[in-house]
Amino acid sequence: MTVETRPVPKLHRAWLIAGAAFVALLASAGFRAAPGVLIDPLHEEFGWSRTTISSAVSVNLVLFGLFAPFAAALMERFGIRRVSATALTVIALGAGGTVFMTASWQLVLCWGVLVGLGTGSMAMGFAAMVATRWFVRSRGVVTGVLTAAGATGQLIFLPLIANLAVGSGWRTASLVIAIAALAVVPVVLLLIRDHPADVGTTAYGAPAGAEVARPAPKTGSVRRALSVLRQAARTRTFWLLAVGFAICGATTNGLVGTHFVPAAHDHGMPQTTAAGLLALVGVFDVVGTIFSGWLTDRIDPRILLGVYYALRGLSLALLPHLFTDSVQPSMWAFILFYGLDWVATVPPTVALCVRAFGDAGPIVFGWVFACHQLGAAFAASAAGLVRDQLGNYTLAWYSAAVLAVIASVASLAITRAKKPVAVLAT
Repeated sequence: MTVETRPVPKLHRAWLIAGAAFVALLASAGFRAAPGVLIDPLHEEFGWSRTTISSAVSVNLVLFGLFAPFAAALMERFGIRRVSATALTVIALGAGGTVFMTASWQLVLCWGVLVGLGTGSMAMGFAAMVATRWFVRSRGVVTGVLTAAGATGQLIFLPLIANLAVGSGWRTASLVIAIAALAVVPVVLLLIRDHPADVGTTAYGAPAGAEVARPAPKTGSVRRALSVLRQAARTRTFWLLAVGFAICGATTNGLVGTHFVPAAHDHGMPQTTAAGLLALVGVFDVVGTIFSGWLTDRIDPRILLGVYYALRGLSLALLPHLFTDSVQPSMWAFILFYGLDWVATVPPTVALCVRAFGDAGPIVFGWVFACHQLGAAFAASAAGLVRDQLGNYTLAWYSAAVLAVIASVASLAITRAKKPVAVLAT
């Protein structure tokens, strides 16, 4: 009697690329998790005001966002692998350089400029590029998973950074981040490939018979990024997405990501406890973002964004009443609720960019993400100023809640695109 055996399906190369991209994004998230727990140590050692330290964070956030579309264009020209490996090296230089600083301008240079440029190259545009090039089926889920990598990096690094900053000093924390970023460079160089055609295959889920061909590399990365912006900016969809995502940045990275720990510390909560809570936001964010990616493959992304922003506004309006010197059940509820919503906005936003602008979608998303970071930078500085002038963050929380409602309305106002806007390939 013969037993019929079926060959085990071979894992598509796209999943290996996605795994390597996840690890790279995980490492780049490390230094972005640092600002909230290093504000007080830097203030105590150097005497710099929170406004001064927050301004360095703002430079980081601005460059993190503004460089994203240019990084996407550079990836089109030089490849995902080269750009991401270089970016991780720059992050390590910036993180390691902070241990030698003695003046606030050096904080801006290392923490703001170098790390801002490095993490900007490894921003969500990188995730969009990998998901768009390597996946047709499950693109929304993969976008969610790669977006969640930033939250997972926060989960891993934030408690570690907080404990190192308290126990061994903030310089040790910075060196750990630099080493982690450098350690991932070989992973990127060995595993990531720029396009499915580089390994003789097509994107995962591509139609049967799809051509195995690598698109001609685009020349003039700066011109390409600016050309895409110029054409996208003529559309109503772009500006509605930009406004919504700017508010998204203001209400997440800029406000909560930067000021949650010092705000909790103002109410008597230990820094390590507050950092642990912010890390838990990262835990729930992983679940929320992946689930959001799954929903994006099935539900109108505009509706998802409208719901996400409305719920975020509600949670931020309640936050000022939840701070105490210990963690109460109400704060646990906020962490769960807010964590699920943190960057759940990314998969539907990427989907809307690709739907409206086709192959130029990742670059358009880079510009939309730049608006995200401009909003984050403004909120980081504004909240630091509010704290210095008023002695608390209450006004900042309420203002963010109102902005989130505006983002909800803007998202629901986006019209469904019948076909992608034609964007020049040059």
